[in-house]
Amino acid sequence: MNSKTGNELTPQQQQQLLKVARESIQYGLQHRHAMSVDADAYGDQLQQQGACFVTLYKKGALRGCIGTLQPYQPLVSDVVEHARAAAFSDPRFPPLGLDEFADIVISVSVLGKPSAISFSDEEDLITQLRPSQDGLIFEDGGNRGTFLPSVWESLPESRQFLQQLKRKAGLPVDYWSDNLKISRYTTQSFSEKK
Repeated sequence: MNSKTGNELTPQQQQQLLKVARESIQYGLQHRHAMSVDADAYGDQLQQQGACFVTLYKKGALRGCIGTLQPYQPLVSDVVEHARAAAFSDPRFPPLGLDEFADIVISVSVLGKPSAISFSDEEDLITQLRPSQDGLIFEDGGNRGTFLPSVWESLPESRQFLQQLKRKAGLPVDYWSDNLKISRYTTQSFSEKK
C-alpha cells in the first residue's frame, strides 16, 4: 500500500531508509545499544524532520511496530530510532533474537501531517472515512490510539476499523463522547522485498 503524504520519497530514498533501518536492528543485536546516525550524510529530504512507524514482519505475521505521530528529528534518525524500538521495545513481543534477524521483513511508513475531521456523530464520522487511505488518530481525554492506513487490510469495514481503534485506545467499542477528536493522516509506505 502506498498512500500519498504530499512530499514523496524517491525509490532510492526509500531504499536508503530500509537499509538504515536494517542496520539499526543489526547494530542493536551486536552491540546492545542504539546506533548513532549522521543525518548530514543523507540528502536534504531525509534530513528534514519527519515522523514514521517502522513495522517488522516475520513469515507474514506482525513482529513489532513502533513509531511517532509528530516529527521531532530528521526522518533518517526517526527511522533508525523506531527500527530499533520495533525490534527490541514493542511491549507486545519479546526482544528480537539474532536467530530471527534473517527472517524479518521491514516496512517503513512515513506520515503526512494529521488533519482534524469535523463530524456531528459517529455515523457522520464513519461516512467520511476513506478505507485503505486514512490513518486515524483517536483522542479523548487521556485515551489515545492510532491505526496506520495498512490496518485497513485486516479491518476493511469502516465501522469495525473505528471500533477496534477505540479498543486500542483503551475504550469499549460502543464508546462515544462529545469531546472526541479524530484526525486523519496518509502515509507513504514501502517494504523490503523478500
